[in-house]
Amino acid sequence: MTGRTPRPGASSAPMRSVAALRVLPGLVRDPLRTLVGLTADADGGIVRLSAGPARLYLVSDPAQVAHVLRDNATNYLRDGRGLLWRPILRLFGDGILSEGPVWSDSRRTLQPLFTARRLDALTDDLATAIADATGPLADAARHGHTVDIGAELARLVCRAIVRVMFADRFTTDQALRIAAAQDTIATAVLPRLLLPFVPNSVPLPRDRAFRQAVRTIDEIVLPVVRQARADGDDTDDVVGTLVRARDRDGRAFDEAQIRNDTVAMFATSTETTYGVLTWLWPLLHRLPAVADRLQREIDEVVGGGPVRRDHLPRLRYTRMVLDELLRLYPVAWLIPRTALAADVIDGVRIEAGAQLVASPYLTHRLPTVWPDPERFDPDRFDPDGTEDPGTGPSAAARRRQRYAHFPFGGGPHQCLGQHLFYLEASLIVATVLSRFRVRVTDGRLPTPQAGASVRTDAPVRVRMEPAALSRTV
Repeated sequence: MTGRTPRPGASSAPMRSVAALRVLPGLVRDPLRTLVGLTADADGGIVRLSAGPARLYLVSDPAQVAHVLRDNATNYLRDGRGLLWRPILRLFGDGILSEGPVWSDSRRTLQPLFTARRLDALTDDLATAIADATGPLADAARHGHTVDIGAELARLVCRAIVRVMFADRFTTDQALRIAAAQDTIATAVLPRLLLPFVPNSVPLPRDRAFRQAVRTIDEIVLPVVRQARADGDDTDDVVGTLVRARDRDGRAFDEAQIRNDTVAMFATSTETTYGVLTWLWPLLHRLPAVADRLQREIDEVVGGGPVRRDHLPRLRYTRMVLDELLRLYPVAWLIPRTALAADVIDGVRIEAGAQLVASPYLTHRLPTVWPDPERFDPDRFDPDGTEDPGTGPSAAARRRQRYAHFPFGGGPHQCLGQHLFYLEASLIVATVLSRFRVRVTDGRLPTPQAGASVRTDAPVRVRMEPAALSRTV
């Protein structure tokens, strides 16, 4: 059995053991609030959910998370037999989101496409694609129409990403159908996540919607994959790179692996961005000081012209806003792992085969790490800031406590799309706010809805106005 000495700042709270049946009603009604309450009550200690002989451990303290995802990552696997990982692999299969040699082959193949150097070189192309996709927003602004900003962001992101990362292999309509299917899957998988001990062979509500959404994705993606393989494609995009890839034994990736990685990379490139940015507009409506500061920065840096690569380093407050959005609303909120061997975390024995869950959503709301955790405050991420009892540790201090903020996971499985998100989201926010003023029609802050990802519980409707007109009134 391995162990570790708790580092400074690690939780010293005892483990809290809870019968799963006792909290099941709360998990069904509001899983996010229930889990936040469990971890907050445990004061950063490990929470053990028990259902008969099965055990599920929630780890939320940053030091515990670092141990599982980074320091002892070889012992905590994304095991397809694991109760919580099975629903994810029902969509993505073996590939970049699996474990072992297949994962390492996919990771090695795809990582060069997502390096900061390569993506930075594509910045102006991506900015142009985003600007070109704002036509429907301009139409809505001219006619005074209200729009579902989440749906509009999905369309904008899909159009831009299909052009820059997928070489226009999919039409915008096809990309939106994939995105809609992903949205269905994100909620349809919830019963499987809440009832992880139920075998896949036992039908649960929303299973049929899940299967139909997967069929929709395959009907679009598989013909593209097959055509690229037949053509011996040499295009420098996601699909072409996968078609040319070889595993460690020199064999070409098979159709299933190319399909799985294409679907995973499409989700990585699109869903995170529009999912997170949907929350921005109701928050700006409720927090006029944040909205004014963000708008002033974009006006000063970008003005009324197109957004370009050299603007981004000067959009410092924009980056702080994005970091705080990711703190409160990390899309990939659930990170399940299976213990390969027995271990000890903060004095708690973890048996071999145990299921563990780390969650950015939970850690980012720990009052001991983030004072007043539900308050939206981008100054928490001011790189020049100092320790503040109202916002918590300074940005420099949090860099030392790496897993206080980990919206993209961590360790060897950290999401490849992290740099792409910041690039894409910064360009979208700057482009939209340099051209339009976005007025939320309903001041209600949406309620986070759990599934495979965190979404708003209802569409966010906004009225678009031309920025030039807004400056004159």
